[in-house]
Amino acid sequence: MAKNVRILHCRPEDVFDVLRDGWLFTTWVVGASRMRGQDPGWPAVGTRIHHSFGVWPIVIDDTTTVEVWDPPRAMTIRPKGWPIGEARVALTVEEHRRGCKVTIVENAIAGPGSYVPDLLMQPAIWVRNRETLRRLGWVAAGRAGRD
Repeated sequence: MAKNVRILHCRPEDVFDVLRDGWLFTTWVVGASRMRGQDPGWPAVGTRIHHSFGVWPIVIDDTTTVEVWDPPRAMTIRPKGWPIGEARVALTVEEHRRGCKVTIVENAIAGPGSYVPDLLMQPAIWVRNRETLRRLGWVAAGRAGRD
């Protein structure tokens, strides 16, 4: 289990405003390269966003499905990244005196990536999600500042 925690200088509601907009996914998720669409009703449980990952010209089209949607506290998604596999990513958001505390926990749950030993996989996920939370913070704080 790779776990990252970061204090973001915005309200929990600002974070969920970003999560609610599936078209922003590639703005804050490291490795996601382009958005192709989102299901009507996103981010209701069971809805998906359609995205790609990788670097052009080697990009793979895939989807991410919502498993938990509980604003402004929690969101769990199941991104697919075949042929690498699938992951479960849980985001929790708590109020903090400087804004909010966001925790992201990610685990490979299916496919070849789930067979890679944690000793090798988890540090790479931790580094990627460190940057992911930094980007999420910038987008959430920036959008909140527009009001």
